[in-house]
Parts: sequence; structure tokens; C-alpha cells
Amino acid sequence: MRNIISFIFLLVLSQISHADKSWPYASHEPVKIIVTFTPGGAPDILARVLAEGFQKNFNNQVIVENKPGAGGNIGTEMVAKATPDGYTLLIGTVGTLTINPYLYKNLTYDAHKDLEPITFLASTPNVLVINKNVPANDLKSLVAFIKSKPDQLSYASSGIGTSIHLSGELFQDLTKTKMRHIPYKGRAQAIPDLLAGRVQMSFDNLTSAMPLIKSGDLKAIGVTSLQRSPHAPDIPSLSELGVPQLKNFNVTSWFSLMGPAGMPKEDVAKIAAEVKRILNTPETKERLLGLGLEPNPQGPQALNRLIQADSKRWSKLIQETGIKAE
Repeated sequence: MRNIISFIFLLVLSQISHADKSWPYASHEPVKIIVTFTPGGAPDILARVLAEGFQKNFNNQVIVENKPGAGGNIGTEMVAKATPDGYTLLIGTVGTLTINPYLYKNLTYDAHKDLEPITFLASTPNVLVINKNVPANDLKSLVAFIKSKPDQLSYASSGIGTSIHLSGELFQDLTKTKMRHIPYKGRAQAIPDLLAGRVQMSFDNLTSAMPLIKSGDLKAIGVTSLQRSPHAPDIPSLSELGVPQLKNFNVTSWFSLMGPAGMPKEDVAKIAAEVKRILNTPETKERLLGLGLEPNPQGPQALNRLIQADSKRWSKLIQETGIKAE
């Protein structure tokens, strides 16, 4: 009898242990979503949308933690070195996953080996905006104006290695123009100088730039995606404006969900499916599109292909232009 009771006890214990291994585990430890930038931006918005969605279906508390600094490297390192149990997740960006690995030489982690792709989340284009006093109203006249003043005009960015910075470098590389890049600590510091004319242009985030475009304080030349954005259908894409070198110009800021490398495949699949459910609800789609974010949840394979393709693209541009992180 004693042996039978012991066997039943071990069987129940085994079942409980097995249940604990299904994400999110039976413990009440909170799930953390790390955002590598300050609150209020697109990565932070997406993290909070996911946190709300997760908590509706699961008992675990979901916490969004903002860990800004070093171009996103601080928060990314935190996740790369975390236990791969699904309790620490990361909002990855085009910068942290495909630009920083080639821009920063002393990273203590490998973004391609130490992180697990879970799912693509959403994207948004940048938009080429110019000071309202710049004597150009379209792409062709702007390129001609820049060529007439080599190294005399400047463009602002929210920091070295951001998609805003790389948009400008790619633009110059393709159009054979030469401008001075003026990196700022963030968009809040860059915009006053752009409005005052101390810098002439920027490849700003579309969502952030729209109020200044609508007010007439900045002139919009074109968005950096191949197609027009549903958020601003009246603004053309740079690729459609008749400058042959920019026919295939395509730069978007995109966001993904990542975890530490080594996560169980079933956990990755479960989280990806849950994210897809959250982002495909009509109310979430409407909310994100209203902010200029285009949700497009995809699984780990599609995300990994994107990371590899963009890494190849940006590493080549960084090598050719000699961009260095400060």
C-alpha cells in the first residue's frame, strides 16, 4: 500500500512539474517586457499593448520595463543574458538587432546568437521633412539644391545608428549628394533646430512628424517606405517621385518580440500565436494604425529572415560609409 501511495504521489508531482513547463508557468512570477527606449515611443506603445493582451488571458502579471541607454544596447544585453524561460522578453528594433551589432565594436553579447526571434510586430516609415524656408518643394528640386551646396547643408537625427540616421546615409549614397549629419540625444533636441533652420532636414518618424507637417511648420517630401502609408496617404513615397536612384528606396522602422536564446520551441510558438491574436483584434489594429504603426504579426522564421536581410544591408552601408558610434 505504501508503495502504491508513493507511486501516486510521484505521478501527481510529475504532472505538476510538467504543467509548470508550459508558458506562462504555473508560478505567479511576473513576465517582463523590456523596452530599450524611453516611454511614449512606438516600442513602448507596443509593449504596453502586448502586456494588456497577455494579462487578459493569463494569470501572470506582465510588467513593462524601460531600460534606455547606449542606443538600446543596455536593455538588449539584459534580455540576452536572461534565463530563457519566457519571463523576460524584449521589444527588438531594426537598430538594436541589425545596425548596432556592426556599429558598436565592444558589445558583450551577440544579437544574432544570444536572442531568440519570436515574432514580427509592426512597422512605420520615416518621412523626409525639410525646413519650410528651404527653396525646394519636391524631391527633384531638393536633390538639385543639395548638389549645389555640397557639405553645406545638414540633416538631423535622434542619434548615431538610428534608422533616421541610416535613412540619411542611404539617401546620400544613392543620390551622390553630401550633407553633414548632426546627431542629437533624441528627437526632442533635434526638432527645435530643424524648425529654426539651424539644420535643414531630417528623416523623422512619420508618426512624430505628422503634427508639424499638418501645421505647415515642416514640408514633407516623401515617406521612406516603398508604398505610401495608410496613416498619411497624401504623402508620396520617395520611390515614386521620379529620381531613378531612389526607385527602390525602402527604409522602415520595425519592431519585434524577442527572448533569450534557448527558449523552448513550444513556448516561442505559443507566445507568437498569442501576439498574433492580440494584434489582429479590430480594436488593437485601429489603435495602432491611428498611431502610424502597421501591425503585421509573423512567426519566428519570417522574423529571422528579415533580421538576416537587414543585417546584410546595414552592415554593408556602415562599412562603406565608415559610420562609427560615439
